Amino acid sequence: MTSLDKPTTPEPGGAGAPADDQSAVTQAALFDAFGGIRGTVETMLPGLLFVMIYTINRDVKLSAIAAGAVAVLLVIVRLLRKDTVKHAFSGVFGVGVGVAFALFTGSAKGFYLPGMIYGAGLGVAFTVSALVGFPLLGVILGPVFKENLSWRTRNPGRKKAYVKASLAWGIIFLAKYAILFPLYWWGDATQLGWVLIALKLPPMVLAVYFTWLFLAKAPPPIDVIAEWEAKEAAETAARENRT
Repeated sequence: MTSLDKPTTPEPGGAGAPADDQSAVTQAALFDAFGGIRGTVETMLPGLLFVMIYTINRDVKLSAIAAGAVAVLLVIVRLLRKDTVKHAFSGVFGVGVGVAFALFTGSAKGFYLPGMIYGAGLGVAFTVSALVGFPLLGVILGPVFKENLSWRTRNPGRKKAYVKASLAWGIIFLAKYAILFPLYWWGDATQLGWVLIALKLPPMVLAVYFTWLFLAKAPPPIDVIAEWEAKEAAETAARENRT
């Protein structure tokens, strides 16, 4: 059965990958890195449940507990299916902090505040990292493409693509939270919750699209893992020949 986490496409390759495959390779790696369709649904579901319950009965405690419970349930399902849990665990941690804030403050807005601070901080981090020439997206995606940090010194075209993509993420995130924080300060919790849900997916899709656009046109990644393995094999063969 095909997993919903990523499409069946070639593995991220080295510099020898055909140009025609570069777009598909990039798409597959990004799909995997950001959780795919299932990861997106799992990220949205607890927050959607929270705002739906709160809209109906205005009960902060019930809404927070329900959101936390469904986040834990999603992790348990992944564990039982022996699926990757990295995205589910990050989601349940974020929901858990939001639940704690909501229960501690007694305010529905408290559920959203930690995630908003984290998202705005990411926007600043992406922007600053791009401006100083050490793009955060390259650090995140380097291991996914098996290039690690080789793009910094050995692949200037790819570094340029990571700078552009990181800047795009930063601008999109900062624009998103420029809308949300005024609602947090002056709007009510229900308005904030529904707008936050509405803005959950489109900015992410836009940021991933720009990332794919820049990286698909960039030089292929240098597979430093394959280089290291080839070097180890050559050294082993040399030792065997000496003996």
